[in-house]
Amino acid sequence: MGSVISEQQTLSRKHTVRLMECLAGQRILALTGAGISTDSGVPDYRGPDSPKRTPMTFQQFVGSAANRQRYWARNHLGWQYIESRSPNPGHLALAELERSGAVAHLITQNVDLLHTKAGHRTVIDLHGTYRSVVCLDCGSTTDRKALAKRLTELNADFGARTALDGLEVAPDADAIVHAVEHFHVAACVACGGILKPDIVFFGESVPRERVEHAYAAVDDATALLVAGSSLTVMSGLRFVRHAAKQGKPIVIVNRGETRGDDLAALKLNAGCTEVLTTLARLLT
Repeated sequence: MGSVISEQQTLSRKHTVRLMECLAGQRILALTGAGISTDSGVPDYRGPDSPKRTPMTFQQFVGSAANRQRYWARNHLGWQYIESRSPNPGHLALAELERSGAVAHLITQNVDLLHTKAGHRTVIDLHGTYRSVVCLDCGSTTDRKALAKRLTELNADFGARTALDGLEVAPDADAIVHAVEHFHVAACVACGGILKPDIVFFGESVPRERVEHAYAAVDDATALLVAGSSLTVMSGLRFVRHAAKQGKPIVIVNRGETRGDDLAALKLNAGCTEVLTTLARLLT
Protein backbone atom coordinates (compact mmCIF):
# COMPACT_ATOMS: atom_id res chain seq x y z
CA MET A 1 0.00 0.00 0.00
CA GLY A 2 1.13 3.58 -0.63
CA SER A 3 0.82 6.71 1.49
CA VAL A 4 -1.91 7.21 4.06
CA ILE A 5 -3.04 10.72 5.02
CA SER A 6 -5.05 11.19 8.20
CA GLU A 7 -8.13 13.39 8.32
CA GLN A 8 -6.50 15.29 11.16
CA GLN A 9 -3.85 16.52 8.76
CA THR A 10 -4.48 19.17 6.15
CA LEU A 11 -3.59 18.53 2.54
CA SER A 12 -0.06 19.87 2.91
CA ARG A 13 2.21 20.58 -0.02
CA LYS A 14 3.75 17.13 0.40
CA HIS A 15 0.38 15.43 0.28
CA THR A 16 -0.80 17.57 -2.62
CA VAL A 17 2.31 16.66 -4.58
CA ARG A 18 1.61 12.98 -3.96
CA LEU A 19 -1.99 13.41 -5.13
CA MET A 20 -0.78 15.07 -8.31
CA GLU A 21 1.81 12.36 -8.90
CA CYS A 22 -0.99 9.80 -8.93
CA LEU A 23 -3.60 11.69 -10.97
CA ALA A 24 -2.11 14.55 -13.02
CA GLY A 25 -2.21 13.86 -16.75
CA GLN A 26 -4.32 10.72 -16.27
CA ARG A 27 -7.68 9.71 -17.71
CA ILE A 28 -9.40 9.36 -14.36
CA LEU A 29 -12.27 7.04 -13.55
CA ALA A 30 -14.12 8.25 -10.44
CA LEU A 31 -15.98 5.66 -8.37
CA THR A 32 -18.23 7.26 -5.76
CA GLY A 33 -20.20 6.02 -2.78
CA ALA A 34 -22.50 7.39 -0.12
CA GLY A 35 -19.70 9.37 1.55
CA ILE A 36 -19.63 11.94 -1.24
CA SER A 37 -23.25 12.89 -0.50
CA THR A 38 -23.00 13.39 3.26
CA ASP A 39 -22.24 17.09 2.80
CA SER A 40 -25.57 17.33 0.97
CA GLY A 41 -27.35 16.03 4.05
CA VAL A 42 -27.67 12.44 2.83
CA PRO A 43 -26.50 10.01 5.53
CA ASP A 44 -24.04 7.28 4.59
CA TYR A 45 -24.17 3.57 5.39
CA ARG A 46 -20.90 2.80 7.08
CA GLY A 47 -19.26 6.06 8.17
CA PRO A 48 -17.63 6.27 11.60
CA ASP A 49 -20.73 7.90 13.12
CA SER A 50 -23.41 6.10 11.13
CA PRO A 51 -26.00 3.98 12.94
CA LYS A 52 -26.29 0.33 12.01
CA ARG A 53 -28.70 -0.06 9.10
CA THR A 54 -30.41 -3.16 7.73
CA PRO A 55 -31.80 -2.35 4.27
CA MET A 56 -34.67 -4.45 2.99
CA THR A 57 -33.51 -7.19 0.64
CA PHE A 58 -35.07 -8.04 -2.69
CA GLN A 59 -36.26 -11.35 -1.30
CA GLN A 60 -38.00 -9.63 1.62
CA PHE A 61 -39.63 -7.10 -0.71
CA VAL A 62 -41.10 -9.62 -3.15
CA GLY A 63 -41.94 -12.19 -0.47
CA SER A 64 -44.33 -10.19 1.72
CA ALA A 65 -47.12 -7.68 1.13
CA ALA A 66 -46.53 -6.35 4.65
CA ASN A 67 -42.86 -5.74 3.82
CA ARG A 68 -43.84 -3.85 0.66
CA GLN A 69 -46.28 -1.75 2.67
CA ARG A 70 -43.54 -0.89 5.17
CA TYR A 71 -41.06 -0.20 2.40
CA TRP A 72 -43.30 2.13 0.39
CA ALA A 73 -44.57 4.00 3.48
CA ARG A 74 -41.04 4.74 4.63
CA ASN A 75 -39.72 5.35 1.13
CA HIS A 76 -42.53 7.74 0.25
CA LEU A 77 -41.26 10.17 2.88
CA GLY A 78 -37.59 9.30 2.52
CA TRP A 79 -37.66 9.83 -1.24
CA GLN A 80 -39.11 13.30 -0.79
CA TYR A 81 -36.20 14.13 1.52
CA ILE A 82 -33.55 12.73 -0.87
CA GLU A 83 -35.19 14.51 -3.81
CA SER A 84 -34.92 17.82 -1.94
CA ARG A 85 -31.13 17.54 -1.56
CA SER A 86 -28.73 19.60 -3.70
CA PRO A 87 -25.24 18.78 -4.98
CA ASN A 88 -22.39 19.80 -2.69
CA PRO A 89 -19.00 21.20 -3.77
CA GLY A 90 -17.62 17.66 -4.10
CA HIS A 91 -20.21 16.76 -6.74
CA LEU A 92 -19.64 20.08 -8.48
CA ALA A 93 -15.86 19.55 -8.45
CA LEU A 94 -16.21 16.17 -10.19
CA ALA A 95 -18.49 17.74 -12.81
CA GLU A 96 -15.87 20.45 -13.37
CA LEU A 97 -13.16 17.79 -13.68
CA GLU A 98 -15.29 16.04 -16.32
CA ARG A 99 -15.69 19.27 -18.30
CA SER A 100 -11.92 19.80 -18.22
CA GLY A 101 -11.27 16.27 -19.49
CA ALA A 102 -9.45 15.11 -16.36
CA VAL A 103 -12.29 12.77 -15.32
CA ALA A 104 -13.15 10.54 -18.25
CA HIS A 105 -15.72 8.33 -16.54
CA LEU A 106 -17.81 8.26 -13.38
CA ILE A 107 -19.37 5.21 -11.73
CA THR A 108 -21.58 5.90 -8.74
CA GLN A 109 -23.01 3.42 -6.26
CA ASN A 110 -25.48 6.12 -5.15
CA VAL A 111 -29.09 6.36 -6.29
CA ASP A 112 -29.59 10.01 -5.27
CA LEU A 113 -29.01 11.59 -8.73
CA LEU A 114 -26.79 14.29 -7.20
CA HIS A 115 -24.06 13.81 -9.82
CA THR A 116 -26.62 14.40 -12.55
CA LYS A 117 -27.99 17.43 -10.72
CA ALA A 118 -24.43 18.76 -10.50
CA GLY A 119 -24.15 18.71 -14.30
CA HIS A 120 -22.12 15.54 -14.76
CA ARG A 121 -22.94 14.33 -18.28
CA THR A 122 -21.79 10.70 -18.35
CA VAL A 123 -22.71 8.84 -15.17
CA ILE A 124 -22.86 5.07 -14.84
CA ASP A 125 -25.55 4.65 -12.18
CA LEU A 126 -24.37 1.24 -11.01
CA HIS A 127 -27.33 0.58 -8.72
CA GLY A 128 -29.87 2.58 -10.73
CA THR A 129 -31.64 5.72 -9.55
CA TYR A 130 -35.01 6.79 -8.18
CA ARG A 131 -35.83 8.35 -11.53
CA SER A 132 -38.23 5.53 -12.39
CA VAL A 133 -40.25 2.67 -10.94
CA VAL A 134 -40.63 -0.73 -12.60
CA CYS A 135 -43.47 -3.25 -12.48
CA LEU A 136 -42.18 -6.68 -11.53
CA ASP A 137 -45.07 -8.34 -13.37
CA CYS A 138 -45.31 -6.63 -16.77
CA GLY A 139 -42.00 -4.74 -16.85
CA SER A 140 -43.53 -1.34 -17.57
CA THR A 141 -41.88 1.71 -16.03
CA THR A 142 -43.31 4.90 -14.59
CA ASP A 143 -41.83 8.18 -13.43
CA ARG A 144 -41.04 8.32 -9.71
CA LYS A 145 -42.62 11.75 -9.34
CA ALA A 146 -45.84 10.47 -10.90
CA LEU A 147 -45.91 7.59 -8.43
CA ALA A 148 -45.26 10.00 -5.54
CA LYS A 149 -48.34 11.96 -6.64
CA ARG A 150 -50.45 8.78 -6.62
CA LEU A 151 -49.14 7.73 -3.19
CA THR A 152 -49.91 11.17 -1.79
CA GLU A 153 -53.47 10.96 -3.09
CA LEU A 154 -53.90 7.47 -1.63
CA ASN A 155 -52.48 8.53 1.73
CA ALA A 156 -53.64 12.10 2.22
CA ASP A 157 -52.97 12.22 5.97
CA PHE A 158 -49.77 10.20 6.05
CA GLY A 159 -47.20 12.84 5.11
CA ALA A 160 -48.88 15.45 7.27
CA ARG A 161 -48.18 13.37 10.37
CA THR A 162 -44.44 13.26 9.81
CA ALA A 163 -42.28 16.31 9.13
CA LEU A 164 -39.36 15.89 6.71
CA ASP A 165 -37.14 18.09 8.85
CA GLY A 166 -35.36 15.91 11.36
CA LEU A 167 -36.45 12.71 9.64
CA GLU A 168 -33.85 9.94 9.88
CA VAL A 169 -33.22 8.74 6.34
CA ALA A 170 -30.79 6.20 4.89
CA PRO A 171 -29.04 6.68 1.51
CA ASP A 172 -31.61 4.36 -0.12
CA ALA A 173 -34.39 6.75 1.05
CA ASP A 174 -35.58 4.44 3.81
CA ALA A 175 -37.05 6.79 6.40
CA ILE A 176 -37.50 5.69 9.99
CA VAL A 177 -41.30 5.68 10.27
CA HIS A 178 -43.09 3.19 12.49
CA ALA A 179 -46.84 3.75 12.03
CA VAL A 180 -47.29 2.28 8.56
CA GLU A 181 -50.15 -0.18 8.99
CA HIS A 182 -52.72 2.11 7.31
CA PHE A 183 -50.51 3.06 4.35
CA HIS A 184 -52.00 2.24 0.94
CA VAL A 185 -49.55 0.83 -1.64
CA ALA A 186 -50.02 1.74 -5.30
CA ALA A 187 -50.20 -1.01 -7.91
CA CYS A 188 -49.09 -0.87 -11.54
CA VAL A 189 -51.63 1.11 -13.60
CA ALA A 190 -51.02 -1.16 -16.60
CA CYS A 191 -51.55 -4.58 -15.02
CA GLY A 192 -52.12 -4.18 -11.28
CA GLY A 193 -48.75 -5.78 -10.53
CA ILE A 194 -46.07 -5.09 -7.91
CA LEU A 195 -44.13 -1.84 -8.25
CA LYS A 196 -40.49 -1.51 -7.19
CA PRO A 197 -38.02 1.37 -7.55
CA ASP A 198 -35.83 0.66 -10.57
CA ILE A 199 -32.77 0.26 -8.36
CA VAL A 200 -30.67 -2.71 -7.31
CA PHE A 201 -31.75 -3.97 -3.91
CA PHE A 202 -29.50 -5.94 -1.60
CA GLY A 203 -29.72 -9.53 -2.82
CA GLU A 204 -30.16 -8.46 -6.45
CA SER A 205 -27.49 -8.47 -9.14
CA VAL A 206 -26.46 -5.40 -11.12
CA PRO A 207 -27.62 -5.87 -14.75
CA ARG A 208 -24.87 -7.49 -16.80
CA GLU A 209 -24.73 -4.80 -19.47
CA ARG A 210 -24.22 -2.15 -16.78
CA VAL A 211 -21.39 -4.16 -15.22
CA GLU A 212 -19.75 -4.57 -18.63
CA HIS A 213 -20.08 -0.84 -19.25
CA ALA A 214 -18.34 -0.16 -15.92
CA TYR A 215 -15.53 -2.61 -16.65
CA ALA A 216 -15.02 -0.92 -20.02
CA ALA A 217 -14.70 2.42 -18.22
CA VAL A 218 -11.98 0.93 -15.99
CA ASP A 219 -10.18 -0.41 -19.05
CA ASP A 220 -10.31 2.97 -20.78
CA ALA A 221 -9.08 4.94 -17.75
CA THR A 222 -5.44 5.23 -16.70
CA ALA A 223 -6.14 5.95 -13.00
CA LEU A 224 -8.90 5.28 -10.49
CA LEU A 225 -10.21 7.72 -7.87
CA VAL A 226 -12.52 6.27 -5.20
CA ALA A 227 -14.50 8.92 -3.32
CA GLY A 228 -16.69 8.18 -0.32
CA SER A 229 -16.98 4.40 -0.48
CA SER A 230 -15.91 1.81 2.07
CA LEU A 231 -15.92 -0.75 -0.77
CA THR A 232 -17.60 -3.17 1.63
CA VAL A 233 -19.71 -4.80 -1.07
CA MET A 234 -18.22 -6.50 -4.10
CA SER A 235 -20.39 -4.37 -6.38
CA GLY A 236 -17.80 -1.58 -6.24
CA LEU A 237 -14.70 -3.41 -4.98
CA ARG A 238 -14.46 -5.53 -8.13
CA PHE A 239 -13.62 -2.46 -10.22
CA VAL A 240 -10.85 -1.44 -7.82
CA ARG A 241 -9.39 -4.93 -8.03
CA HIS A 242 -9.67 -4.85 -11.82
CA ALA A 243 -7.75 -1.56 -11.97
CA ALA A 244 -5.12 -2.91 -9.59
CA LYS A 245 -4.54 -5.97 -11.78
CA GLN A 246 -3.87 -3.58 -14.66
CA GLY A 247 -1.30 -1.71 -12.60
CA LYS A 248 -3.23 1.57 -12.62
CA PRO A 249 -2.70 4.05 -9.78
CA ILE A 250 -5.57 4.05 -7.29
CA VAL A 251 -6.40 6.94 -4.95
CA ILE A 252 -8.99 6.35 -2.22
CA VAL A 253 -10.66 9.22 -0.34
CA ASN A 254 -12.84 7.99 2.52
CA ARG A 255 -13.36 8.56 6.22
CA GLY A 256 -12.38 5.24 7.74
CA GLU A 257 -10.90 2.06 6.36
CA THR A 258 -11.98 0.47 3.09
CA ARG A 259 -11.59 -3.01 1.64
CA GLY A 260 -9.40 -1.53 -1.09
CA ASP A 261 -6.83 0.21 1.12
CA ASP A 262 -4.14 -2.37 0.44
CA LEU A 263 -4.49 -1.72 -3.30
CA ALA A 264 -4.22 2.07 -3.12
CA ALA A 265 -1.17 4.08 -4.11
CA LEU A 266 -2.60 6.82 -1.90
CA LYS A 267 -5.31 6.67 0.78
CA LEU A 268 -6.71 9.93 2.13
CA ASN A 269 -8.63 9.51 5.38
CA ALA A 270 -10.52 12.74 4.75
CA GLY A 271 -13.77 14.22 3.51
CA CYS A 272 -14.59 14.14 -0.18
CA THR A 273 -15.45 17.84 -0.49
CA GLU A 274 -12.04 19.02 0.71
CA VAL A 275 -10.04 16.67 -1.50
CA LEU A 276 -12.18 16.95 -4.65
CA THR A 277 -12.33 20.74 -4.60
CA THR A 278 -8.55 20.81 -4.17
CA LEU A 279 -8.12 18.40 -7.05
CA ALA A 280 -10.40 20.47 -9.29
CA ARG A 281 -8.41 23.57 -8.48
CA LEU A 282 -5.15 21.82 -9.40
CA LEU A 283 -6.28 20.03 -12.55
CA THR A 284 -8.63 22.54 -14.22
